[in-house]
Amino acid sequence: MPADSTPDAVTPDHGPTGHRSPEGPVRGTGGRGRRRRPLSARRKALRLTSWVAFGVLVLGGSSLGYLYLKLNGNIRSIDLNQALGGHRPSDVDNGSEDILVLGSDTRSGGNKKLGGGTDDGTARSDTAMIVHVYEGHKRASVVSLPRDTLVDRPACTGADGTAHPAASGVMFNSAYSTGGAACAVKTVESMSGIRMDHFLEVDFSGFQKLVDELGGVKVTTTKPIDDPDSHLDLPAGTHTLDGKQSLGLVRTRHGVGDGSDLGRIQLQQAFIRALVTQVRHIGVLTSPKKLYDLADTATKAVTTDSGLGSVKNLVSFAGGLKGIGADRMDMVTMPVRYDPANGNRVLVDRARATQVWAALKADEAIPASATEGTAAGEAEGVVAGTE
Repeated sequence: MPADSTPDAVTPDHGPTGHRSPEGPVRGTGGRGRRRRPLSARRKALRLTSWVAFGVLVLGGSSLGYLYLKLNGNIRSIDLNQALGGHRPSDVDNGSEDILVLGSDTRSGGNKKLGGGTDDGTARSDTAMIVHVYEGHKRASVVSLPRDTLVDRPACTGADGTAHPAASGVMFNSAYSTGGAACAVKTVESMSGIRMDHFLEVDFSGFQKLVDELGGVKVTTTKPIDDPDSHLDLPAGTHTLDGKQSLGLVRTRHGVGDGSDLGRIQLQQAFIRALVTQVRHIGVLTSPKKLYDLADTATKAVTTDSGLGSVKNLVSFAGGLKGIGADRMDMVTMPVRYDPANGNRVLVDRARATQVWAALKADEAIPASATEGTAAGEAEGVVAGTE
């Protein structure tokens, strides 16, 4: 059978020297040269697809480079080692990681209209928790730190270079207003004896926008919650909370339980479980625009240590946590007792707290005995996640 009788057969396009001829196929001296057969519709489509794909890679690569730089530019970061110097706990190299997560309650800028206080030019860590990721990154323990805990704050240097002397018997969340995130980290390290590998701070308005970008968070309330101070009014039942409602839930303290910060922490922990479940099922990767919008909002909302201060490092860090679902997170509150001199303040239960810190240092589960009989906020079970 002649060679050109085979469908779509084409002679390689080389000249006499073996190089491709710019004029196309070379005719033989003694016979008829082979001609290309017209491309079938299928092959035309494949060729077009190849060129489109190539164009997407070239143009998309440039766009992604620009978007990467833009997202990188959104992130604010602090060099903890430079800010805190050498007076820090030793780094325990056992494969675990400890991250201090802060929720800033500044009333300035975009947060001013979100309620809960006046803009006095300061900010406090409205929410604080140590997230301990165990070796292998399959489980985590979260220890919430009550903002009303009276602590001994170490000497701190503020972001503006102002030196602040140590203080005794001050509220934990005043550390942030005194010297910013670095002072909060230093205070936590002083309390626990555990070196924080990273810190992550999210502000009010950023939190609200993140929840809205995720499409809300679904929770079930077993009791009605009504707190005008946090702009929250929820009847008992199942709700998909938008950003404003979610912010109200994690900030309310008078609408449920005993009205204490401890009750608010119980609501926060329940909400975090629901949020983790929501993120794991949302499928943001199915929509590039949704993924970008979420990344843009997230990077604008956070302040981190310099170790997480890039999109690459944040993505790598988040990727290491993807196997930890709500069912693999143990959530407790730092053991405290009510201050007999002031019912609105709590004191560290040092004996039990020591058990918590020892377990985290050893990369072990927190024993149940560490939290038995400690002060609670009477809001347990009021909020639950919904599958």
